[in-house]
Amino acid sequence: MPSDEYPDGIIVADADGRVTFVNEWIKYWARAKGDEMLGMHLNDAVPFDDLAGNSWFDSVHPYDGLAIRTRISEASWYSPRGSEYLITAALVRDRPAGKVIKVVVSVRNARVRLQRDREKSDMVATVAHELRSPLTGIKGFTATLLSRWDAFTEEQRLFMLQTIDADADRLSRLITELLDAARIDAGRLSLRTEPVRLEEVADRVLKSVFSTTDEPPEPRVTGEIPVVWGDSDRVTQVLTNLVENAIRHGEGLRELVLSLEDRGSQPGVAVRIVDNGPGIPEESRVRIFSRFWRSGPGAGSGLGMFIVRGVVDQHGGSISIEDADGGGASICVWFPVNEPDSLTS
Repeated sequence: MPSDEYPDGIIVADADGRVTFVNEWIKYWARAKGDEMLGMHLNDAVPFDDLAGNSWFDSVHPYDGLAIRTRISEASWYSPRGSEYLITAALVRDRPAGKVIKVVVSVRNARVRLQRDREKSDMVATVAHELRSPLTGIKGFTATLLSRWDAFTEEQRLFMLQTIDADADRLSRLITELLDAARIDAGRLSLRTEPVRLEEVADRVLKSVFSTTDEPPEPRVTGEIPVVWGDSDRVTQVLTNLVENAIRHGEGLRELVLSLEDRGSQPGVAVRIVDNGPGIPEESRVRIFSRFWRSGPGAGSGLGMFIVRGVVDQHGGSISIEDADGGGASICVWFPVNEPDSLTS
């Protein structure tokens, strides 16, 4: 491939340190015209410094140093205009451990890496904030009880202990969600595959979420629902999260519908959770599945829908957001049957 087609900037210098080639990216970054950089000394062609003001050429000594060196490791360096670049180099020698006869320098813009670093910093800040909130309550009430136990009535002490217990549960859920999100990011989310009857899982989820009501809603089943193969606990986690979101953000659950739905040549089961809210804007439907995406009052950690999509993807399924008939949002989760080949045969 011609050097001008490389995605990075390339500078080549000869045995005397004189530039013999620069590609278009280098010319663009250096605002050079024509061949004005050819014949320039490598020290001038790579005018990058570190944060202490040390130049790249004087720091790495491409023509000196260990005679067995053939590569200079990538590191961050800064242009005269203050932009950060990642620079590495290959040292071509006339023979093993011999004289350097060519230096090939690769220069890469660090903008994307900086963006990722900012995203990681934002993630750390969000995690710290989410963990600090329940910890503050736990620490505050425990310190108060330890220092002034006799100053409170039995009812007051019971209230404080119940608040501590609730904050501890919240902290445990946050840690579990963070671990799940980390496993999804790393591609290490494991499933314990077994036969799953989705209508029974949906019924248990509704009874659990609406346990304080006299008549919890029941799932509506259309047609005959086949058994799917998946992780029952993870499927329960998905449906619970979606039902709770419908209650918290969708002005209540309207219905939960299960139906047989083939996609292509693959049979599967669609689970639709319909709420009574105003619906979800088209432009927000993709962002909802991002990490730490939150909207409206009562928002949680912002990891729930990210984990939902990760679990559904791990099952080979799909999730989509639609407008429900009569208003509201309809979130459809599709699980393939995934029957093992040994059973099929």
